[in-house]
Amino acid sequence: MKGDRVEIVVDAGDTTRTYEVVASRAGRRVETAVRRGVVEVSEVTRTGAVVRTARFMATRVLALVEQPVPREEGAEKAEKTGQKVASIGRPFGDVPET
Repeated sequence: MKGDRVEIVVDAGDTTRTYEVVASRAGRRVETAVRRGVVEVSEVTRTGAVVRTARFMATRVLALVEQPVPREEGAEKAEKTGQKVASIGRPFGDVPET
């Protein structure tokens, strides 16, 4: 989701470097994968298309910090808007009457 970010701290010999991959637009997310000695952090669209990728040697990565944006739950979101929420998490107005 927009605002999700992953910080990567890498050993650069005598110092460390910090890189950041951020989901920059609505509907995008950041995915992390470790494969065959490579850490790969990608920004991905809703459809799964990769927008950009950062790759690092796993032996050089000191820290990988995922920082998701806090999500609002259905009940919390409804309280802010003043709607009543059914037990299944939908507003009462959307529940069909039987």
